[in-house]
Amino acid sequence: MTTKTDKKPISGNLAENERYFKENVGLNISFDLGIRKLYILDYQVNMYFLNGLCDTGYITEILKNVTSISDNEVDHTKFKEILENRIVNQSVQKIKTLDEVVDQVLSGLIVFLMEGSDFGYVVDVRSYPGRQPAEPDTEKIVRGARDGFVENIIVNTGLIRRRIRDERLRYEMMRIGERSKTDLCIAYIEDVADPGLVKTIKKELETIKIDGITMADKTIEEFLVRQGFNPYPLVRYTERPDVAANHLLEGHVILIVDTSPSVIITPTTLFHHVQHAEEYRQAPAVGTFLRWVRFLGIISSVFLLPLWFLFVLEPSLLPKEIAFIGPTDQKNIPIVVQIFLADFGLEFLRMAAIHTPTSLSTAMGLIAAALIGQIAIDVGLFVPEVILYVAVAGIGTFATPSYELSVANKMSRLILLVAVALFKLEGFVIGCTLFVLLLASIRSLNTPYLWPFLPFNAKALWQIIIRTSVPGAKLRPSIVHPQNVKKQSN
Repeated sequence: MTTKTDKKPISGNLAENERYFKENVGLNISFDLGIRKLYILDYQVNMYFLNGLCDTGYITEILKNVTSISDNEVDHTKFKEILENRIVNQSVQKIKTLDEVVDQVLSGLIVFLMEGSDFGYVVDVRSYPGRQPAEPDTEKIVRGARDGFVENIIVNTGLIRRRIRDERLRYEMMRIGERSKTDLCIAYIEDVADPGLVKTIKKELETIKIDGITMADKTIEEFLVRQGFNPYPLVRYTERPDVAANHLLEGHVILIVDTSPSVIITPTTLFHHVQHAEEYRQAPAVGTFLRWVRFLGIISSVFLLPLWFLFVLEPSLLPKEIAFIGPTDQKNIPIVVQIFLADFGLEFLRMAAIHTPTSLSTAMGLIAAALIGQIAIDVGLFVPEVILYVAVAGIGTFATPSYELSVANKMSRLILLVAVALFKLEGFVIGCTLFVLLLASIRSLNTPYLWPFLPFNAKALWQIIIRTSVPGAKLRPSIVHPQNVKKQSN
């Protein structure tokens, strides 16, 4: 059997090419792989195709034009040129190896191989099955565009191109996976993105050696940033074309993976994960208010429960004005166990909601809130305040725009709870300190995770705290090292 490294050339003997397909690709075994044999101007032409990934109507039109050659042409010496001219398609290219033929056919293109010719014509007639662009469920907004990325890489690049019609927008395509050969597109603006960053990303992607990336962008992320057991996300995902386009204009590099409805934004910091498109679809004052409320929810999701638990263990730390905080009666189950049970119970409900049909998820939520929670309090399993603060922390988790960041914050919250349970005030202080040091030590593609807080950049930090107006934001973020610093010309 011929190996991939042989790069066997196309033979002028069509029977030999057909034998290669039978031995290496499964022709006549795989039902979706087919061959159509034609005779044009006394030459035999074989067309290879793959059902399911091709536009059958388009192929039929091409075949009509190709087969009509024998009726209208008599010059046999220019058969190849005539055939190429009659293939009515905007994308017709020559290929010279059977390895290329196999890759193209299995990607949904059709290939014409001609008798006596050492090359073939590949024609792009792909029509991948999929859905139409719709608003992403995880990034809904009140006002703005309702289109979102889908599982088709061509549609996704088109959604971005519609928003950035700059001739310097670059789409570089490559294939990842020895067996899956998944298409991956590197998108950047040539005179804005840092060439060093683009080069680094390409180098990392080229070193990926794996059978396939059936998990699409998540597999790419693990090879790209080598996250290990660090729970905090080192790249940002988005399903919104407007968010992706905005980051391209700032100097980021976008990775678009076929079969994935989300794209990867690199590089990113912690503060990229706490921004939401809704802030930029409202007036600057309203956007700033929404941002502060969101920040409050994110902070609550990490520190509220450990801080309340600390006050329960050390009531003397409470000022007299809020001395009422804390349970008035003790239950048989320790408070820390109650918190963990309630927190994990909330996680059970979240998972159940994901796996429950939409028509039943609302009813399930009502049952959980009205029956399980109340009955657990009535029977003495939980203190009412535990349910209250776990619920507030849970709402803060759901208010976090990035799902990956919300889960990482939840894990940090549980670790802080254990530290407070073991060491009380010292555990809380040391735990928070180690938490900040952990975030400060993280780097994503050589980008400090806490920038612009650490290292400190006053102007950039101001734009994170305050949603500035678009005319006032004239500079691109320095953290991505853009070639063109100014967003607007003077």
